Amino acid sequence: MRKISEDLSQSHLISELKTPDYRRSALGVGIAHLGVGNFHRAHQAFYTHKCLSLEEHQNWGICGIGILPKDRDFSEAFIKQQQLYTLTECAPDGYKSTSVIGSILEYLFMPDDPEKAIERLADSSIKIVSLTITEGGYNIDRSGFFNLLNPDIQHDLKYPHQPKTVFGLVIEALKRRRQSGVGPFTLLSCDNLQCNGEITQKAFLSFAQAKDEALADWMKKNLSFPSCMVDRITPATREKDRRYIEGNYGIEDKTAVFCEDFIQWVLEDRFCAGRPQWEKSGALFTEDVTPYELAKLRLLNAAHSMLAYPATLGGFKYVHQAMQEAKLREYLRGFMREKAAPLLESPRGLNLKEYIEKILERFSNPQLEDQLERICFDGASKLPVFVFPTLSGCLKTKSNTNNMAYLLACYKHFLLRNKSLDSTFIKSEPHLQKEDIRKLMQAEAKEFLKGGIFENIQLTMYPDFIKKYIEYEKALYKCDSIELLEKITL
Repeated sequence: MRKISEDLSQSHLISELKTPDYRRSALGVGIAHLGVGNFHRAHQAFYTHKCLSLEEHQNWGICGIGILPKDRDFSEAFIKQQQLYTLTECAPDGYKSTSVIGSILEYLFMPDDPEKAIERLADSSIKIVSLTITEGGYNIDRSGFFNLLNPDIQHDLKYPHQPKTVFGLVIEALKRRRQSGVGPFTLLSCDNLQCNGEITQKAFLSFAQAKDEALADWMKKNLSFPSCMVDRITPATREKDRRYIEGNYGIEDKTAVFCEDFIQWVLEDRFCAGRPQWEKSGALFTEDVTPYELAKLRLLNAAHSMLAYPATLGGFKYVHQAMQEAKLREYLRGFMREKAAPLLESPRGLNLKEYIEKILERFSNPQLEDQLERICFDGASKLPVFVFPTLSGCLKTKSNTNNMAYLLACYKHFLLRNKSLDSTFIKSEPHLQKEDIRKLMQAEAKEFLKGGIFENIQLTMYPDFIKKYIEYEKALYKCDSIELLEKITL
């Protein structure tokens, strides 16, 4: 079996496999990315890959940096493959297109050598530091403040040369850049958060202020924190996906990525140290990303969460299978068209009705086999961002909120089911706190909706909503989620 790190010239491989049309050895690094998961490699690394063959882009390659100890197996495999990997784009009609992506030129695993990671970010060649660290990775507590009491944050403040977090890594590197006169870089969040640039700025400045006020002031004046909206459905890679690459192309790729053929990236054009011309790869630059960001978060991401919990309770494993259930499909369409969309400003050039139908089409793509389990992960971070703004708006206007009461009843039953599998529960909800779990286990159903992730939405002020939630929560002990959905007036 040919290793992907070997010579990948077109003459040696099946002609349908697309290989880089640039010489990686002639390229330099200008971007460091923290958190090199499947989504980054299907999205930002793909846009950058398409740029690297353009003139004057030879110094915009990526250095990936792994942050978490649990990513060791991936890191070892990725380094052995010289950071090359296959990306397979899957169209709904069954057509698949596979490319070898070469835009990640270097990879460092921070737990093994924190000093090397710091020095790489401190190097003058790095103009952009981007992040995909998940919605819950920014260490912002439920009151909207950076959690300085987090043990890993305390460690990084005390031992700046041995960081465990992205905050300790980035701030120590910026301290050295300031001292040496190298200058700032742009910090670019690529996570699904509303105003992700503002959240990134708050988190990193909060850490810097706790460490060095002068450094924080320098960052405020010199760094850029653009917001962006990212979109591409990218499931977890399975063993059968790797076998597909082996069987069709004769190469072994332990870090293969599979994704849909749709892709979107909308960015604010605020980069203090320059940027690639990602617009030539299909990205859209705009003065205000907010309308695009809200449309994606409150329609696509919210619909994913709206689907995932009832579908999982209903016995489905994959998104496309759940979409074959007519009642679930209409439940999603009704939520997006009648509840979420009326509260949104339509972005320039985007028809929301057409966008909603496109989302339903994308969810129905049978080639992806997108795991519902992946979408259920960390609901405590996702629901307040994706669903609660729509719920709050509907409650204030006295709209029918039965569909969202149903969702929260399903969410609670999903948690109760996983609570009996203790290790699974902890892994699937890393940001639920002990008090949340205590309320989850209480006999009175509405206790779960008090405080915790529900603190800012104050659901107990709306007795009609609570009544419906309790009705559905009790009904789920007697029937499955799909049976219950058929009885609800949405």
